[in-house]
Amino acid sequence: MTTHARARQPHQPPQVRPRLLAPRGVYAPQYDTDLLLRALGEEQVGPRTDVLDLGTGTGALAVAAARLGARVTAVDRSWRAVWTARLNARINRTTVTVRHGDLCASFTPGSFDLIVSNPPYVPAPSPLVPRTGPARAWDGGLDGRAVVDRVCDAAPRALRPGGVLLMVHSALCDASASLRRLTGLGMDAAVIDKAHVPFGPVLRERRDWLCEQGLMDADATLEELVVIRAELR
Repeated sequence: MTTHARARQPHQPPQVRPRLLAPRGVYAPQYDTDLLLRALGEEQVGPRTDVLDLGTGTGALAVAAARLGARVTAVDRSWRAVWTARLNARINRTTVTVRHGDLCASFTPGSFDLIVSNPPYVPAPSPLVPRTGPARAWDGGLDGRAVVDRVCDAAPRALRPGGVLLMVHSALCDASASLRRLTGLGMDAAVIDKAHVPFGPVLRERRDWLCEQGLMDADATLEELVVIRAELR
């Protein structure tokens, strides 16, 4: 389990957030999306790369990977997100296969070279992950790891040997736990990027509860986001 920064591949253009529609009820790209786009720009992605975007939302990452020439599949459990991602792929003149479903359940093992995921990761007072409504895009159970752990577990099954998972989440749900879990599943995992960003409306509203749980200092004003890269051995 290591933390390091990798140099950007010189041949790869930097990733810029595509032009996207983000209707009400679909998670709009924010700081975490931009961090993951930056990490995607450091990978060797091209026409022979099979990419899976787990929890695609607006399709921001799927469209960015398709712009690099990859064969891209995106999945989301929200029908509204599915239709939005399909529309955004069309607006950006890219080809993305967008499916309605839950994580990797419907995919043949060893199908992908790269998985990108921005899962729900905010700790919530309820242990249950919402099944409907906008909060299912960010609520991750009591410790924020209800979906994060499932992404960790699904990635080694869906990836080919040498395949890579890129995942972003808050430090509130414990980056070291993700590294340990992925390492235990046969992956070489590291934090490759991080950023401190202002609290959004969800964290501002939940601040007192997070402090009571010992997940946040009372004087905190910034949230730490981390990007984890894990490569299947």
